[in-house]
This record gives sequence, C-alpha cells and structure tokens, in this order.
Amino acid sequence: MTTVTVGHGLRNIGLSNRSPLTVIAGPCALESRDMALEVATELANIQDQLCLNVIFKASFDKANRTSGAAPRGVGLDAALSIFHEIKTRTSLLITTDVHETAQCARVATHVDLLQIPALLSRQTDLIIAAAQTGLPVNIKKGPFMAPQDMQHAIEKARHHSARGVIVTERGACFGYNNLVADMRSLEVLKETNAPVIFDPCHAAQYPSGQGQASSGDRRFIAPLARAAVAIGIAGIFIETHPDPDKAISDGATQIPLKTLAQLVKELSAFDKIAKKLESHD
Repeated sequence: MTTVTVGHGLRNIGLSNRSPLTVIAGPCALESRDMALEVATELANIQDQLCLNVIFKASFDKANRTSGAAPRGVGLDAALSIFHEIKTRTSLLITTDVHETAQCARVATHVDLLQIPALLSRQTDLIIAAAQTGLPVNIKKGPFMAPQDMQHAIEKARHHSARGVIVTERGACFGYNNLVADMRSLEVLKETNAPVIFDPCHAAQYPSGQGQASSGDRRFIAPLARAAVAIGIAGIFIETHPDPDKAISDGATQIPLKTLAQLVKELSAFDKIAKKLESHD
C-alpha cells in the first residue's frame, strides 16, 4: 500500500488508503487575506481538537470560471504572502492548484502539495512540471474520465519523479449541468496504488447550472462524504466558507465554516470503523 508524504521535517502527513483520514479543506477561492486566516484558524483548531491531519486549500486563481466576467481570486502574488502567513501562524500544511506550467516551480516554494485541476487532468506538460518540483501531486479526476483512465495521468507524474501521487474523485458528467458520484470508482482508483481522496462538494455541483455560473445542492455534501469515507480512502476534500452564500465561486456547494467541525468529527468516526473492518479482511 503506497503512502505519500506531504510536508517536510517535523511537520508532515502520511496519506494512504489505510491510514487515518486526512481532511483537505478551505474556501474554493482565495478571496482575501482576512477570510483565508479566519478559515485557517478554524481548521487549525479542528486539527488540534480532533487529533487528525488537516491540509488548508484555496485557489489563488479560478482560471476556469463559466463566465469571463466572473471574479477569480486574489491572484498569485497576493496568494503567496497569504500562504506564508498561514504557515507562520498555524501548523497547517497547504495545497493549491496550478493551471500553467510556469506557475509550478514558483508556487512549490510556498505550499506542500500541488493540485492538478480536474479540467486539466490530461494536460501532460502541466503534470510533468508539477512532478518535477519535488512536491507530491494531487491529480483531480476529470468529469469526462473513467476512473481506470486515471492510471495514465498517475504514471505521467510517477515517470517524471513526482515525490508521490494522489488522486481525487469528484464525480462524472451525467447529461448536461450535472455530476454524479459513482462510489464504485473509489475502489477502481484504489487499484492504481495511489492514495484516494473524495470531493463531495464538486460531486454535488451542477456545472454551469445557472447559465453564467455553476450551482449545486449543499444538502448532498454530507451524505456523499459519509458514503465515500465508509469505503476506506485516504482523505476527504471539503470546501468551506464563513458565509457560502456570499462566496465569489461555488457558494452553493461550500459548507458553512461553523458546521465543519461536526461534519469532520462524524467522518473521522466513519473512517475508524471502515479501516478497522478492513484490517480484519
């Protein structure tokens, strides 16, 4: 069973499908310094109180918005200083996505894990550039890809000396403006020998469902997360915001920050049961 180490020195996390659940959480977009620090502070509290591993996530640039007029976040330069401040003030590890090959090396000096966006999961040059930074890489499965096809993306990163490769499931296209999570895919992805993450927030999304923006149904996030964790996976990816209805992107499928601790507590309990049962198989 492959274990991918995220972080360095005394502060690192080992992710595997048999290790205790890791939570990757944060706002969809990095909207401001104050909001990012508010979320990071709460995540650090959850990490300490529940004795589990949490990685802060946020996108510095939402480069794949439905509308060209939609806000995209604070941008790369501002984000790097925010990431540095989060690391200084908390013990959290950090991840963010990269969209262009030139971003990889620069971002890698400020975070612990690079993400390949789902819509770029077949972009060979981007995967190679991320792998060559020396950081582990989390490749999000495109909604247009079968789970077994992710083996090719994973091998691209492994072939170019990625320190480790993680794969994230977040639903498959089901007609227009709809994503559906096929829980069978988690078992298929585990066969790649990569740690598997599940993203229930995007799995509850309706891409471009509002015409000029995506929508979704927040009430499905918790049950989808419970179902995935019960299978026995490495981690869960949750987007959270102090006031989701005012978020600049994906507000319909972010959970309120004040409810996150309770959900994570429940998921941790499911995870312990699933992995205890697996150990007896």
